[in-house]
Amino acid sequence: MPKAATQQFILLPPRGFTAGVVTASTPATESFLASLEKVRLATNQTKALSTAKVTTKLRVLDSINENGAKLIEISPDDLSDLRAEQPGLRVVPVVYYYPATAPRAEVAVRAKARAATAGGGLTLKVVAKDSGAPVAGATVVAFTNFAKRAGLQGTTNKSGSVKLKFPGSSVKLERLYIYAEGGFWNGLRKNLKVKDGARFELLPIDLSFTDSVRFFYGNSDLTVGQSVKVGIIDTGVGPHRDLVVEGGENTVQGEDPADFTNNGEGHGTHVAGIVAARGTAPTGVRGIAPGVTLRAYRVFGRNAQGASNFAIAKAIDRAVADGCDLINMSLGGPGPEDPATHSAITDARAKGTLIIVAAGNDSRSPVSFPAADSMALAVSALGRVGTFPSNTTEVGDVAPPPGSDKKNFIAEFSNVGPEIDLTGPGVGVISTFPDDAFAVLDGTSMASPAVTGAAAKVLVTNPTLLALPRTQARSDQFASVVLNAAKTLGFPATLEGQGLIKI
Repeated sequence: MPKAATQQFILLPPRGFTAGVVTASTPATESFLASLEKVRLATNQTKALSTAKVTTKLRVLDSINENGAKLIEISPDDLSDLRAEQPGLRVVPVVYYYPATAPRAEVAVRAKARAATAGGGLTLKVVAKDSGAPVAGATVVAFTNFAKRAGLQGTTNKSGSVKLKFPGSSVKLERLYIYAEGGFWNGLRKNLKVKDGARFELLPIDLSFTDSVRFFYGNSDLTVGQSVKVGIIDTGVGPHRDLVVEGGENTVQGEDPADFTNNGEGHGTHVAGIVAARGTAPTGVRGIAPGVTLRAYRVFGRNAQGASNFAIAKAIDRAVADGCDLINMSLGGPGPEDPATHSAITDARAKGTLIIVAAGNDSRSPVSFPAADSMALAVSALGRVGTFPSNTTEVGDVAPPPGSDKKNFIAEFSNVGPEIDLTGPGVGVISTFPDDAFAVLDGTSMASPAVTGAAAKVLVTNPTLLALPRTQARSDQFASVVLNAAKTLGFPATLEGQGLIKI
């Protein structure tokens, strides 16, 4: 019987993320990992390699340190032999994580529509509120039954028009969402009757507007955060005139390590701006800690939606090696604890680095991993009525219970649970987007860098902490000081943890 197709796996030392110094007395598994690295470096890394007993074949695709984790390709049959050869080896599947932005509404059940050959239907037009200019590329989602996600959707053409083939010349909608590609607040209308030729306006972003981040944290001086180094593990950062990126690395297997700019998605640039943008309204935006040293680690491949746990683990390792004090990860996945990412987080904490992670956006579901890792700080998304315009999608994010201040709320989309450590503004956040653009995004993806920026402001007031040896005691002290700087907003701990960092 022919062998099954090869699959990718991660090899880890028996304990931890990186084995100790390899010596003659080193356990066989750790020596084996080191020997794989030597062969990988001496040959083409895609060449099939024999293991110590020459019984299995595998390809070493990538490596994290000489005697650390390896990304391999191997068949299930050979994997079974490898386990028999190296019983102490941890073999971990490759899994994927995704940006932790709030999901956009989508039609799941197609509503009754006019036959394609019958013509007709409703044509809607989307324009900019200030100029009346057409908004091209906007996604229009029209729900006749929101609970069942029934309706029709389409994308506006260059004249700002979209045709939805509902029968008749008008239709009653429970909700109408309009999502622009950038430059505008996204629109939401509820319980309306729409006629053919209806015109809808989107509000352009005003960079002077007080969004949730600016409401809770104001505008910092450009020096705030100096001496703190922050790593952004995401889709890449920039280019953008309001961001200064010291350096970083692309850890996606097969891509250029020096290309840590935007992968085509824009998420990481928005995240980085919340922490450290250096612009000034009305032509730019200011992050919470613009004085930090910012580094970018791209873990999402070019135009890819998911990031592998190996790329993420490698990025964590590189950020720690580069001296990052704080790491922000605005990403997550639906699955259980992943040993590769867990080991990398644990190793980072052991080397004095604190990791802050978005809790996820599954509408009050349990906190996703890696935010749920006990060695990370998990962040929920906070919103405030009045920090977003009316008729925007953020209106749909308001959810009970209110906090002590009735205008504050934990976003409907935010994951919650006992793992939540802190909350941060994550509803209707204006920040940087690639190529000097700006966008409004929602999600625990936005709340996490808000907490990271606030944490940097806290740490910079404690220079003795930053000077500590890079050990577990250092990261533990970081976590203690940051958590104790938070104050409750009157929500249950499962929604806000210790609350919002006050600075």
